Amino acid sequence: MNDQELLRYSRHLLLAEIGIEGQARIRGATVLVVGAGGLGSPAALYLVSAGVGRVVLADGDRVDLSNLQRQILHRETAVGRLKVESGRETLAALNSESVVDAIGVRLEGLTLDSAVARADVILDCSDNFATRHAINRACVRLCKPLVSGAAVRFDGQLVVFDSRDPDSPCYECLFPQASELEEVRCAELGVFAPLTGIIGTMQAAEALKLIGGFGQSLTGELLLLDARDLAVQRIRIPRDPECLVCGKNPPVGTTTLT
Repeated sequence: MNDQELLRYSRHLLLAEIGIEGQARIRGATVLVVGAGGLGSPAALYLVSAGVGRVVLADGDRVDLSNLQRQILHRETAVGRLKVESGRETLAALNSESVVDAIGVRLEGLTLDSAVARADVILDCSDNFATRHAINRACVRLCKPLVSGAAVRFDGQLVVFDSRDPDSPCYECLFPQASELEEVRCAELGVFAPLTGIIGTMQAAEALKLIGGFGQSLTGELLLLDARDLAVQRIRIPRDPECLVCGKNPPVGTTTLT
């Protein structure tokens, strides 16, 4: 670590739980952030400011004026541009020592698997169940930790799934794809702007803890936040032994790593 890095990250180095070794792990890590919107914006900003060596930002959407209420990676001048290009520009201005890769398409299939395989931690900052389930399946196949966040109206959710832990559930255990869950999006129901900042920042915090090897991860626990009164609940999620993704008998064509 050179003199400039020692100064830049000095407040981390003062923390006994992080120190030089922990900061070096952060500097050597790659984090995949799927979604450069309300959650991905604060998450990516804090990952880069904290010194993560490589952040891969994946999103196929373009910046819309309605995004600017909460998607703090983007500026008015970015309206119409790909979110990942706008985001990379903002992140480069924040920390030129962090490498930011932009993937301007929706991740799926082999492209998703390749991106997940190269990352140390994956942040699901997407806004639809199909993408969330696809990310979860890839993380289970490749045994990668997944930090999942969600925010709509005044309600936020945060949970960590870590396939390296044999007791950890996966996203399918919590929200089975075959179940009749109503998909709700902020474009339809609205979202309190600071809520996305709170949940996205907490996603970054969980990722840094996993990378640095300090603190207690939220693995297997669902944190629920009501931003109207800042009420917080934590619910333990059991692993489903019959889960179609991480269970003992996955369907043909899938792989379970436990």
